[in-house]
Order: sequence, then C-alpha cells, then structure tokens
Amino acid sequence: MKHIFKEGTDLTSTTLLLLHGTGGTEQDLLPLAERVDSQANVLSVRGNINENGMFRYFKRLSPGVFDEADLKFRTHELNDFLNDAAKEYGFDRNKIIAIGYSNGANIAGSLLFHYSNVLKGAILHHPMVPLRGLELPDLSDTPIFIGAGTNDPICASEESEELEHLLSDAGADVTLHWENHGHQLSGTEVDAAATWYKANKNRLNQ
Repeated sequence: MKHIFKEGTDLTSTTLLLLHGTGGTEQDLLPLAERVDSQANVLSVRGNINENGMFRYFKRLSPGVFDEADLKFRTHELNDFLNDAAKEYGFDRNKIIAIGYSNGANIAGSLLFHYSNVLKGAILHHPMVPLRGLELPDLSDTPIFIGAGTNDPICASEESEELEHLLSDAGADVTLHWENHGHQLSGTEVDAAATWYKANKNRLNQ
C-alpha cells in the first residue's frame, strides 16, 4: 500500500496511523498528526481503491452503501500491511493509534470490528457503522474518540450513537463528541480530539 512513514522521537512509542477520506491521499492528515502528537511516529496510508479518480479504502455499491465483501477483504489487507510495516520500520505493532476521517474512519472501525488488539486506540472523525451482524472482539479498555455531526448528511446522528453503543458493548472506552458542521472536519473537532488524546496519552502508550 502506498504510504508515508515518519519516525518520531521514540520508535518504540506511539505510531499514528493516518487514514484519509474519499478522494484524499496519504498527505491529507499529516497536519492532524502534528496537532495531536508531534513526537509520535506517523504511518499515513493511501487507499488502494480508485473510484473515478478518488482514492478509497474499500469499494461501495452506492453512496452510503458499502461493498461488504470488499470491506472485509480490504480490512484484512490493511491489517497484514500494518504487521509488515511494523517489521520493516521497527515500530511497536502494539502501539498504533488510528486517526481516520470518513472513509478512513470506516476502515479503522472495521479493523476494530474484526480484530482484538489491532489498535491501541482510535480517533474516528465522522465514521459510519462499518458492518452489522458481527460479534465484535474484546475491546476492553480501548480508548476511542468519535467525532460526529448533529447535522451530518452522510452519517446520521443515530448511526454515530449506534456505533458508540456497539463499541462500548464490546468493552471500549468511547467518547462521543458532537459538532454542528455537517460532514466537515472542523478545527474545533480536531482540537477536541487532540485534547482527548493528551488526556489519554499514558494509557495509549502503555
């Protein structure tokens, strides 16, 4: 998978996994990583799907309707990539914190839905419920921040609440933060995520 890796001040400490939204690239969320933790390692990954010139992490059948078979395949593909990247670059596979927006948040959510201990924590900006009908793995004490929009036309507030409940029921420690900027990723939402990260930094780096 096409990606950027930037070594931080301590290779054995946190690695931020950056996952862009539809139409983005591996460059998009680098400023977010700087705001969240300027000392962390950064692994920013471009989606392998090209939808009419727009990069995504998995196929969809129509707007808001996921190709579930491809989502499952791409989730496993991303997990394998993370395992290989940890070996290649020497960072701690057990200290990956995902930061995803929209489509990137959805693939990060799918990782959490499929694997226990795949992520140490996650910041999910405007995610949807990736899959329904799955028995989630044990996510005990996994800190997760969800940034949601009260008026998001792509991800209804009810879906954000459903995702919070699904993750919480699997044991995750979920913080649901509301904004009023539609599906847009606002500066105040990024600031809230950074504040959440700093409050949980010791847990996330254990």
